[in-house]
Amino acid sequence: MCRWIHLARSIVLSFSLLLSVSACHQAPRPVVLTVEPEVSPQPPRVGPATIVLKLKDGSGGPIAGARVELEANMSHPGMSPVVGVASEISPGSYRCPIAFSMAGDWIITTRITLTDGQKLEREFRISGVRPD
Repeated sequence: MCRWIHLARSIVLSFSLLLSVSACHQAPRPVVLTVEPEVSPQPPRVGPATIVLKLKDGSGGPIAGARVELEANMSHPGMSPVVGVASEISPGSYRCPIAFSMAGDWIITTRITLTDGQKLEREFRISGVRPD
């Protein structure tokens, strides 16, 4: 009988510990993040360009310390992507040199890793890149 009581206590204790650990673990809250791109030169042309991204949280404050990577693809299939890594130039502002290899419309995928490890992806378009 004593053995069964000890076993029951162990099971109850283990279950209680499991519940308390799972209650403490919370899923990360979704991040509200906006990306405001600026491209230079304007209008964009084939060749070297600079994309400056302003990352803002839900209240409009800057998101600093993120890792930001860009992948630029033509709007039609068959072209190799152009990639770049942005550097932070001021809190929440990131600059990335890139080279447009062809005239036309481009889709830019922005991959962002926040300081807490959360990964986000945003897209924007650059229309009408002109021939050199």
